[in-house]
Amino acid sequence: MTAAVFFGCTFIAFGPAISLFVFTIAREPLRVIFLIAGAFFWLVSLLLSSLVWFISVQISDKDSAAQQKGLLIFGVVLSVVLQETFRFAYYKLLKKANEGLLTLSQEETMPISTRQLAYAFMTMAIILLHMFWGVVFFDACEKQRWWAVAAVVISHLIVSCLTFQNPSYVASLVPTYVVLFLMGIWAFYTAGGSLRNLKLCLTCKDKDLLLANHRSR
Repeated sequence: MTAAVFFGCTFIAFGPAISLFVFTIAREPLRVIFLIAGAFFWLVSLLLSSLVWFISVQISDKDSAAQQKGLLIFGVVLSVVLQETFRFAYYKLLKKANEGLLTLSQEETMPISTRQLAYAFMTMAIILLHMFWGVVFFDACEKQRWWAVAAVVISHLIVSCLTFQNPSYVASLVPTYVVLFLMGIWAFYTAGGSLRNLKLCLTCKDKDLLLANHRSR
């Protein structure tokens, strides 16, 4: 059962992201470079926020539960701010490099834990949210819609703060998936999607339509 729980939670958390990587990124070397660069910026932001939080904890009163909780909240907020700042820096870097990039073309029985499943579903949601946030954030920067940039930052803060509701997973997972659903719709339309395209995709008629348009030309 231990192995089943491990693989089940792993595929729940990372299955969608791995599928997206295999079908949309892995075949394009340039997209792989973008992915690695984006991951580097994200890891640097986490490193900086972790370093600040670690130093703050060391110089604070470790016997004060209220102070430690406040530092934890501070660490989460700082992490979100740094992640979004580095997302913007990554966007600016891509903009600067755009012209150059164009030229490159032992087994024991164990019951299934609700906590493990909840963490798996939360991880999946966070991964997908970062993808949606990236689409909306970059488009907002491109079109200078700063209210949309603020919406991404605020929604990121909301989702991060919802984790403080754990282990009351209903209070954290349900709102997170509501935000995920809304951001997914926003990112879908931002990327040029429409109800007509979605209907054609679900009914497998998009290929026939493209062939018909090609023949008519």
